[in-house]
Amino acid sequence: MANAFTDLLAQKGTLMADGATGTNLFNMGLMSGDAPEMWNTDEPKKIIALYKFAVDSGSDLFLTNSFGANASRLKLHGAEKRVHELSRVAAELGREVADRADRKVLVAGSVGPTGEIMEPVGPLTHALAVEMFHETADGLKAGGADIGWLETISAPEEYRAAAEGFALAGLDWCGTMSFDTAGRTMMGMTSEAMVEMVHGLDNAPMAYGANCGTGASDLLRTVLGFAAKNGQLPIIAKGNAGIPKYHEGHIHYDGTPELMGQYAVMARNCGASIIGGCCGTMPEHLVAMRAALDETPKGDAPTLEEIVEVLGPFSSASDGTDGEGPVRAPRRGRRR
Repeated sequence: MANAFTDLLAQKGTLMADGATGTNLFNMGLMSGDAPEMWNTDEPKKIIALYKFAVDSGSDLFLTNSFGANASRLKLHGAEKRVHELSRVAAELGREVADRADRKVLVAGSVGPTGEIMEPVGPLTHALAVEMFHETADGLKAGGADIGWLETISAPEEYRAAAEGFALAGLDWCGTMSFDTAGRTMMGMTSEAMVEMVHGLDNAPMAYGANCGTGASDLLRTVLGFAAKNGQLPIIAKGNAGIPKYHEGHIHYDGTPELMGQYAVMARNCGASIIGGCCGTMPEHLVAMRAALDETPKGDAPTLEEIVEVLGPFSSASDGTDGEGPVRAPRRGRRR
């Protein structure tokens, strides 16, 4: 089905997404423990500046500041009744920035995990999860988002619930999972299992892929896993800007702009057609990624050895598709 996303992808062949939300907002003064979504109404100029970082750096789409805009997460801040409002305003601010750009730029409504564990492991029912995702998606659609953008999901059950929520809202969507446990998500999903899942959904995403995780090398190995399944949907790669380091009370990512430019080109060669950055990715990284994608012809898929040589070692010997690797207990962190 044609929409703004598929039209722009068909026109350009490769789309560059944006960088980090949390990293940039922390640099603007957001305090640890605060809800970034509250800034949509409290600090709208800063959210507009965040969006402009991506547009001015060459991104073809950017994500809205609505990652944690669901009833479960906002309840921690006494704002569970403001889900629709904060989602809508996040998209409205994005629409304002995109419509002023000198080229076509898409507003992707960010939707993160609920922060709860779904049945049968945890207490969150499928029906309630669908309701939460629907409320967020409906707010994003009301605010003018071109597409919804599910990200940092670990559980297949939650991914499926989000697909239903987007369907109820009538909002086309893309969706990524985070593979950070020996090539698997924290709930044990492998890259090949994700391909099978997304292609079997009644309301399939416009594109699927991986974001966040442990580092650019691991993420590209996951993208190679997606591509090996020869699915019919476009693949997304949104890797972190290197590895996080704790320094003087703050988390810093060690990926240089040059490294992220190399990552972007390798991600395209691995089979991704929507490429961006996640945690730690700043405007200077995006500028380098844009230049690298524009100036470097597409090449052959890299070998695992070539990925390691350029981007550094993998965090585990296995990518999870061979049945090896642990499955650790889930956590409830917020992406940075």
